[in-house]
Amino acid sequence: MSKWGSNMRMHNPPHPGELVREECLAPLGLSVTAAARALGVTRKALSELINGHSGISPEMAIRLSKAFGSEPETWLGMQMEYDLWHASRRASRFKVKKLYSGERKAA
Repeated sequence: MSKWGSNMRMHNPPHPGELVREECLAPLGLSVTAAARALGVTRKALSELINGHSGISPEMAIRLSKAFGSEPETWLGMQMEYDLWHASRRASRFKVKKLYSGERKAA
């Protein structure tokens, strides 16, 4: 399994759009325009994704899975890992009041 599909938390994971560009479009020689057409999205939407300016939505995850033979959960997991890692980098600035005492078991 490649680093992209791993369940282990990565240090500074790449934006999922990078995977779309490097492991889906490039090997097939697809332009952004051709890939967007095949996915049924605008060129702008795909360009924003592969350039890291937007994330993978559930709808886009389904489109990518249909086009490239992967599972939607894999795409969404990569997006979640990316988002969570970046949010955790800002966590010290969150002003949150603790509402429980003692140890809690993980859900």
